[in-house]
Amino acid sequence: MLNYAGAFVGVNIGSDIYDLPSAAYVVAILKAHQIGHVRLYNANAHMLEALSNTGIEVIVGVPNEQLLRIGRSPSVAAAWINNNVISYIPSTNITAIAVGSQVLTTIPKIAPVLIPAMNYLHNALVAANLNFRVKISAPQSMDIIPRPFPPSTAAFNSSWNSTIYQLLQFLRNTNSSYMLNAYPYYGYTKGDGIFPIEYALFRSLPSVKQIVDPNTLFHYNSMFDAMVDATYYSIAAFNFDNIPVIVTETGWPSFGGADEPDATAENAESYNTNLIRRVLNDSGPPSQPKIAINTYIYELLNEDKRDGPTSVKNWGVFYSNGSTVYPLSFSGSGQSTGNSLAVFCVAKDGADTDKLQAGLNWACGQGQANCTAIQAGRPCFLPNNLKSHASYAYNDYYQKMHNAGGTCDFDGTAMVTAEDPSYGSCVYAGSSNSSSGAGRSSSSTEAIAPMGSFGASSNLLVPTLQYLISAISVIFALVSL
Repeated sequence: MLNYAGAFVGVNIGSDIYDLPSAAYVVAILKAHQIGHVRLYNANAHMLEALSNTGIEVIVGVPNEQLLRIGRSPSVAAAWINNNVISYIPSTNITAIAVGSQVLTTIPKIAPVLIPAMNYLHNALVAANLNFRVKISAPQSMDIIPRPFPPSTAAFNSSWNSTIYQLLQFLRNTNSSYMLNAYPYYGYTKGDGIFPIEYALFRSLPSVKQIVDPNTLFHYNSMFDAMVDATYYSIAAFNFDNIPVIVTETGWPSFGGADEPDATAENAESYNTNLIRRVLNDSGPPSQPKIAINTYIYELLNEDKRDGPTSVKNWGVFYSNGSTVYPLSFSGSGQSTGNSLAVFCVAKDGADTDKLQAGLNWACGQGQANCTAIQAGRPCFLPNNLKSHASYAYNDYYQKMHNAGGTCDFDGTAMVTAEDPSYGSCVYAGSSNSSSGAGRSSSSTEAIAPMGSFGASSNLLVPTLQYLISAISVIFALVSL
């Protein structure tokens, strides 16, 4: 169980991915990197189940396409709460519902049902006595504030005055936060050179380039802070206060097309590293210094199925196979994600024995896992049972091959976990102790195994010769380095 307190940085989890990883694998990534807060764009049952008993706080999204029905029918709203919230609480730590995504600026025609939908969903929470545990809000884009600088004169687009007033009234009455999607990347790239890139990336500016609000004389060290403050001032213009702003989306793309020169891994790493450091200092923007800016990075995984310019597909911190796009520390400690993910592949409890045996045979044979450690007299031979031996072999294969597309499935007999399965002198590949463990299998083998079927379904134990072949291949790989 993970526990989190103070200001936090979470992540958005999208699913527009060709090779979509399993929910269990995604949760293993979260746990391995101590990510304690996530936002889902819909109530995906597999993700909600995988997140159970982790302590990770979850924002569940109501997709825009579901708003019309919910906003027109209290019974539909009640059914949505029952199916997507009540069914998972308390095992899954759902703390908020994000109703729609940037509705006012992306699909204004359904804006009239936004507030009714929020009210109906809230009433359903009240009926279930969950309204103090689960809060409701509606993420909005910075585009709803036409002139965000200087922050002190910022105001919401007046054409939405009625809806925004009702939204703010709802948030105040229910003690909920205003959800803001803030993207300095777009503020910079669409700003025609008005602001320097250092300002967008949280980098220090020389005194002659300091960004100052001429009305308040507040200094803004980042465009991110200015955007958040512009939102606070816009809320204050409606005579509302005590509504905290939470940033539900922000980030920077790591790769772009020829006409997107600022979408680079270096800039993405710089932005998100500095963002995390800034958020975790527990302070707010200049006008609200005591209100921390809890923030969700967009996004966990690259979404390669998304339409649009190249950059749209490259906002993730991780690729879909779990390898990192660039190093990033979510704790702000400086210990980055690096390129090795502390996720292991092990055999499932209760897996079919024949399938386990076939998976073990394939991993130690065609899959070219180094299985010498599970031979008699070696560190991982005991306990001498099929599940233990299969777990070691599965993991050795997976640690070598997942960056090249290898999966942790083995005909449904395997699963990923963030818990290190090493024990005693038996050290699994990928373990933090693997560099010195007697049971360590080399991760230097460079052979690529097929990613399809697991081969013949033999019930025979893997011949010792196959183990020796794997060991010899490791030696040749090491010699070739």
